Amino acid sequence: MKIAILGFGTVGKGVYEIVKKANMQTQNLSVSHILIRKNKVRTMPEMTDDMSEILTDKDVDVVVEVMGGIEPAHEYILAALNHGKNVITANKAVVAIYLKEFTEAAERNHVKFYFEASVGGGIPWIQGLEKALRIDNVNSISGIFNGTSNFILDQMSKKGQPFVEVLKEAQKLGYAEADPSADIDGYDIANKLCISADIAYDIDIKNHQKLPIFGIRNITCEDVKYFQKRGLAVKLIGRSHQKDNKFDYVVEPALFLDQTLEANTPDNYNLISLNGETIGKLDFFGQGAGMLPTANAIVQDILDVKERKSHLKRDFDKRMEYCPDLTKGDYLLRTKVNVSELFKNYQVSKEGSYLVVHQIPVGMMHKLMKLVLQEDKAAFMVSLPDQEVA
Repeated sequence: MKIAILGFGTVGKGVYEIVKKANMQTQNLSVSHILIRKNKVRTMPEMTDDMSEILTDKDVDVVVEVMGGIEPAHEYILAALNHGKNVITANKAVVAIYLKEFTEAAERNHVKFYFEASVGGGIPWIQGLEKALRIDNVNSISGIFNGTSNFILDQMSKKGQPFVEVLKEAQKLGYAEADPSADIDGYDIANKLCISADIAYDIDIKNHQKLPIFGIRNITCEDVKYFQKRGLAVKLIGRSHQKDNKFDYVVEPALFLDQTLEANTPDNYNLISLNGETIGKLDFFGQGAGMLPTANAIVQDILDVKERKSHLKRDFDKRMEYCPDLTKGDYLLRTKVNVSELFKNYQVSKEGSYLVVHQIPVGMMHKLMKLVLQEDKAAFMVSLPDQEVA
């Protein structure tokens, strides 16, 4: 089986490294093309800067897209599918927007489009979710989807270091990009939660980044210490519920009791959970990113294509209503401005330097928080344990 790799960064090199191993050679896998940027020096015989060379090569069975970003990844994936190539990607940003389009193109051209590595890195989350869906309706998804933000919060908790210092350490270790916005502001999680919800509910979420998202940019050492005194750990999580043909979706900092699995998920690890009608709660834990864990998931998908293993088929055409008020909860809010007028319709109490907003719909809390941030750019909010579906 001949493989073309689009992009030769960290994950692309990981795929190449695994495929070159002796035991993979017995699987008859080989890399025949590596797409690099125009005018970049070719250091390997497999390298090319011409996508058409890959598309027109009838011997290429699988195209692995690990370029990242939206374009030209979207264009190249569609072109490969339309040329009868199986496609595997780790690119959550492009999958979150175009999952339905890619799935339809694959079916139309009698090829496969697999994307296990796009959510949870080396964790078999997508296949675990699909397996649960063979029997159950999955009524909720939640978890720590991003290793960079988890590393930052875990280190702040363990070492008492400020956010900025821990972020620099994460960048030195290669956990965080030079521009860490996608990780610390929650957009990476938003992409992964979108993909998960699309599969779980068989829907096609549009404009998911306009839904409630609040990151950890404003968290302080004092916040973390205060939570610890209360026996709580803070994590940046994504979660979604469905009920009566309605669904919600949120990315936000959340507090967990010290004895929970979420509170004890360390470093850059991920912990993603689903809840099914008969299976109950299932947790998936492991390396959510990194060269070899992510490449491992990609090669697993390659082997599924080779062995003609079909994944669960979803049409992504179920009609569901996004309901920002589906879930209610309690929130801690830290701000220097007077917010009594903003929250006049909800019970608010004082707790140290924080306000507790009681039983407010999640969507409304995020809406009001945007108004708070207009007056206080350093304001921070975090959800308390035990949110409930209304």
